[in-house]
Amino acid sequence: MLNPMSDRPVSTLNKPDAALELTLRPSLFSEFTGQPKVKERLEIAVAAAKKRKEPLDHILLNGPPGLGKTTLANILAKAMGANLKSTSGPTIEKAGDLAGLLTNLEEGDVLFIDEIHRLQKTIEEYLYPAMEDFKLDIIIDQGPNARSVRLNLPKFTLIGATTRSGLLTAPLLTRFAVRERLDYYVAEDLDKIIVRSARLLKVEIEPAGAHEIARRSRGTPRIANNLLRRVRDYAEVRHDGRITADVADKALAMLEIDQSGLDEMDKRILEAVIVKFGGGPVGVNSLAVAVGEEPDTIEEVYEPYLIMEGYLNRTPQGRVATESSYKKLGLKPATGGQSKLFN
Repeated sequence: MLNPMSDRPVSTLNKPDAALELTLRPSLFSEFTGQPKVKERLEIAVAAAKKRKEPLDHILLNGPPGLGKTTLANILAKAMGANLKSTSGPTIEKAGDLAGLLTNLEEGDVLFIDEIHRLQKTIEEYLYPAMEDFKLDIIIDQGPNARSVRLNLPKFTLIGATTRSGLLTAPLLTRFAVRERLDYYVAEDLDKIIVRSARLLKVEIEPAGAHEIARRSRGTPRIANNLLRRVRDYAEVRHDGRITADVADKALAMLEIDQSGLDEMDKRILEAVIVKFGGGPVGVNSLAVAVGEEPDTIEEVYEPYLIMEGYLNRTPQGRVATESSYKKLGLKPATGGQSKLFN
């Protein structure tokens, strides 16, 4: 079964889904819902840069997956009338890859690096003079014939996106003049996003149906759009195509998305902490083995929401289940490190 909580990069989606996701992305600030303070500050930065006829300062966008970092990068480039060139930290494997990207930029271009915290440190150092002085130092030849050549780069804007800003080195972090954090969305904003997406998908949806999807979307627009598409499929196959609150509830129940927005993997994580590890503390690597998921996925996709909703605590010793997680699973603490079902 397709897991609607999956947060894979667009490149791993099948082509129809990838194209569909692009059509749902807003392309203007006026179409972008939520994050009002961040949006206001970025709009001011764009207006000031255009008034001075200069490129934008380098920008770092931080926050959990699916909140709109890539979308904002596209909006910023369009607002500046600039070309956007996109890549990601893991795909830049050697200094030559980065040099190729930088030397192909034109004046005012925007270079977007997703997952910038995953850049190799040796490659990251090439960014320092590029960001600060718009110069690139490259080494030509090897051994006794090796020599350093400094290339002048056009003035460009680097937009970095990260889910884990704490992994960025201080030298790189301080070179971003603008640093913005995106937070989870409130249900009212997700309502608006779902209604807009439904209109683009030509799906008839009632306000109550949109709200039912929104409140189970973990505060994340990407998940809201994913769930909307799955509920649309259910409505077209099992009903008349119209999404009502009842149809949305039945579709989400079929997808194993509960009233709190938790899916099967969320519950497996909580159950593993409680049953297999006596409520914790447990390290993320041990937890990952227990549930059959990658540690990075647990830390970046599942854990932030579970912590925000009060189901898990992160301590120096590891993850600890809270009282809310015991109640959620119908379990209660017991002596001897085991958890028992409530009677």
